[in-house]
Amino acid sequence: MEKVNKAILMRSEGKLTESNEILQTMAKDDPKSAEINYQCAWSFDVLGKEAEAVPYYEKALQLGLNDEDALGAIIGLGSTYRILGSYKKSRAVFERGLARFPENNALKTFYAMTLYNVGEHVKAMEILLTCLVHTSNDPDIASYNRAIGFYADKLDKTW
Repeated sequence: MEKVNKAILMRSEGKLTESNEILQTMAKDDPKSAEINYQCAWSFDVLGKEAEAVPYYEKALQLGLNDEDALGAIIGLGSTYRILGSYKKSRAVFERGLARFPENNALKTFYAMTLYNVGEHVKAMEILLTCLVHTSNDPDIASYNRAIGFYADKLDKTW
């Protein structure tokens, strides 16, 4: 795993291509390593090569990752599908992810973006407003938390 850590360090230092090359070689040499496949997928994502990241994300998730990496891979794969216009696949990934990590607000936020793309604007807004109420430290938002939370699922209702 020393090589993986080196590749991750290189990525954090902005040596994206070099990191990706190391991880691709490692994935070829050890195709059954979920962690290497995940890191390889991530390395393609940061290079803007989302389509090339997909099979590595899928394989990493299939092989099994620890919770932290699984969450990252789910967000990465779902977001990548969304960016590629594969909204149904994106939605399915996020919904499976939410079944496993129902309280994760980052996952909910990315899911809301996909819902927007499939025309489910009301549900997307409800998710985002609820996340905002639960996560914002902004005093201006906090002073209206109760109202924002109340209206989150009633945006089309009038009184």
